[in-house]
Amino acid sequence: MAGRQRQSRGRAAGRVVLPALLLCLWCRAAAERIRYAIPEELGRGSLVGPLARDLGLSPAELPARKLRLSAEKQYFGVSGESGNLYVSERLDREEMCGESASCSVSFEALVQNPLNVFHVEVAIQDVNDNAPRFLQDNFQLEINELTSPGARFYLGVAEDADVGSNSLQGYELEANAYFAVEVRESQDGSKFAELVLRRALDRESEQSLRLVLTALDGGEPPRSGTAQLCINVTDANDNPPVFAQDRYRASLREDAPPGSPVLNVSASDADAGTNARITYGFGKMPAKVLQKFVVDAETGAITLQEALDFEDTRAFSLAVEARDGGGLVAHCKVEVEVLDVNDNAPEVTLTSVSSPVPEDAPSGTVVALVKVRDRDSGENGQVWCELSGEAPLSIVASSGGSYKVVTASALDREQAAEHRVTVVARDRGSPALSSRAALVLEVSDVNDNAPVFEEAAYSAYVAENNAAGAPVLRVRARDADAGANGRVSYWLAGGSAGAAGAAAYVSVEARSGAVYAQRSFDYEQCREFAVAVRAQDGGAPARSSTATVRVFVLDRNDNAPRVLWPAASAGAAGAAAGAAAAPFEVVPRSAAAGYLVAKVVAVDADAGRNAWLSYELVQAAEPALFRVGLHSGEVRTARAVSERDAAKQRLVAVVKDHGQPALSATATLHVVLAESLQEALPELSDRDAESELTSDLNLILVAALAVVSLLFVLTVTLILFFKCRRSRSPPVFITSDKELYSSLGSKAPYNYCSSTLPLPYSYEVCLASESGQKDFTFLRPGTAALSDRLLAGEPGSGTHSGKDPPSPESSAQVSFCPGVPLCGLM
Repeated sequence: MAGRQRQSRGRAAGRVVLPALLLCLWCRAAAERIRYAIPEELGRGSLVGPLARDLGLSPAELPARKLRLSAEKQYFGVSGESGNLYVSERLDREEMCGESASCSVSFEALVQNPLNVFHVEVAIQDVNDNAPRFLQDNFQLEINELTSPGARFYLGVAEDADVGSNSLQGYELEANAYFAVEVRESQDGSKFAELVLRRALDRESEQSLRLVLTALDGGEPPRSGTAQLCINVTDANDNPPVFAQDRYRASLREDAPPGSPVLNVSASDADAGTNARITYGFGKMPAKVLQKFVVDAETGAITLQEALDFEDTRAFSLAVEARDGGGLVAHCKVEVEVLDVNDNAPEVTLTSVSSPVPEDAPSGTVVALVKVRDRDSGENGQVWCELSGEAPLSIVASSGGSYKVVTASALDREQAAEHRVTVVARDRGSPALSSRAALVLEVSDVNDNAPVFEEAAYSAYVAENNAAGAPVLRVRARDADAGANGRVSYWLAGGSAGAAGAAAYVSVEARSGAVYAQRSFDYEQCREFAVAVRAQDGGAPARSSTATVRVFVLDRNDNAPRVLWPAASAGAAGAAAGAAAAPFEVVPRSAAAGYLVAKVVAVDADAGRNAWLSYELVQAAEPALFRVGLHSGEVRTARAVSERDAAKQRLVAVVKDHGQPALSATATLHVVLAESLQEALPELSDRDAESELTSDLNLILVAALAVVSLLFVLTVTLILFFKCRRSRSPPVFITSDKELYSSLGSKAPYNYCSSTLPLPYSYEVCLASESGQKDFTFLRPGTAALSDRLLAGEPGSGTHSGKDPPSPESSAQVSFCPGVPLCGLM
């Protein structure tokens, strides 16, 4: 019989598979849900449906989209090559869904790039693989012989795990003369059997009966289950117990403690004596029901024996018997409804998290998928989710208890490198229960920030005559990005003289931003220049910004005053000859005090205080006779000329600037006191002879000083060599020993000059190491034409008006400090 059942079961499965497979080809996407239907008990590896095709994915897209399934229990699997959905576990509809009329398995199909979720539902169709089964194999009935025909006896319910047409359909009783079976249907739809007495019993003729009761389902072919009826005919007890009502109803909260009362059933018996004494008990019921409840045999009080769980069983149907002393039994139904209590918190599961997320991800990008489930029902099972924490994220409800965490606004890694939020799921029960799940989202960097200089424009002040390679200043730019996107390098982008010209003045170190001078600056040639420094990060594409660096060159007192008039003689080689041709001024002896003798004209190439000139008379035969203007350089008589004054006067004026230290130059002016030029010529001839003698003496003194200086240098050198082992050459000439910065700001015009006469004269400077006295020799184009004309025929003859100002073409003899050699042209 078992073999025939297996064979019929196989044929039935074969008949069901074909329409089921055809049904699998039908699916429709509604609110992101794909539906399939298959019969239960399909073998592992059986095709369910072309999932990838129904999702709109081609086989070529499958490796990149990474199609996978997310479910609590993996009944199904998906092929990574074809994208078809296959059965991976045994599907037993009765085990999965119990007595539910419909049975389906829901899960999510996840794809990546971009991340998305689809809900898939597979309906499991029932197959007639379960035969009806009675709860007991034997039924023992005791029926009094006085029982009237038409009496009914409850035989219980046969169980069939299948549903629909495959479930229990009816009962059959073995043919006999006394009893028949009738099928009754309860309010919950279950069908139970009642034994109906058709003819009066006679214990004397037949004391017991054994009949076969068969339960049948509606499958093709039908399945059946049997039980034995053992009927004992007893003596007369003609009044059976009668319940107050055929069906009792009660409700009980699932959190009711064991020992809680359910209800009381009561029955009465019209008999008397022992036949009227009623005892209560449960009829044949499943073991789990008998474990939950207990009935008091005397009072009929039903009490809860074990804790209830609404999520496990929502209702119980109890069969209660009332038996009198004569053995007659009455039956009633007690239906106990279990009321749900909010005793299950929502369950939160992060099914997928996309981390890190680039900071340029658009608003609405899905970063995580959340699955929420609450085992309670009604409002206790209604769940809503929210995000706790400060983050530009929001949560959006999907279908089937799923949620998407999406970006609510633009992300900025520079403000927050990661976002920590908590997904809070809360039901609508009272009191509400909640659960939490932490979500950490990292934000990856994108090169969206250009370097920013600390200052838009930099100013640097560098004193002239600086060394090449001297630091000027340091520029610094910061980039809020990270890694290579925030690594800043610097270079020159141009300037007031272009990129090539800027590189000739300064250079910038690529990593540190330090700006160095490429050469020594000269204030007199360039007082100010600007360069553009560019800062660029290492991103792709790179971002950059530019800052302007203005360099102001500060003046130093490195130029001594230059005497323009009286002009110096042509050099040391022609000093003797030049003395005879030196210019002179004729002052009449009748000149009063304040008479203008001449004007010393000098210029200084420096600027500011370094170019402010003052004049002082340092040598004169008659100091009280002449004076020089402190700032004008005008030489005037301090008193009236007297007859006692020498006819020839030699005046030496020093011109000083206001630098630190001050630099100076001297000018020699020869004055002849005479009423006319003819009177002055004899004095000039005498002066020529004295000049020749003076020239010889100066030559001897210079030679002697040179020999003494050489011996001194050799002595010092030998002493230092033998004692200190270090060779040093003492300075013979000194320059200015203190720097003087110009007080001119950046607003001073470039062509500004504060010297007396801005003329392009060449000059030379000699400094004596001991005395610090400065002398200058000036070279002028042309010769002293007036002196040549006056002295061409006779060295002592010539005329010159003392009232007129000196001619610019005249030359003045400039004296030199003793012991100081002449310097070459600068």
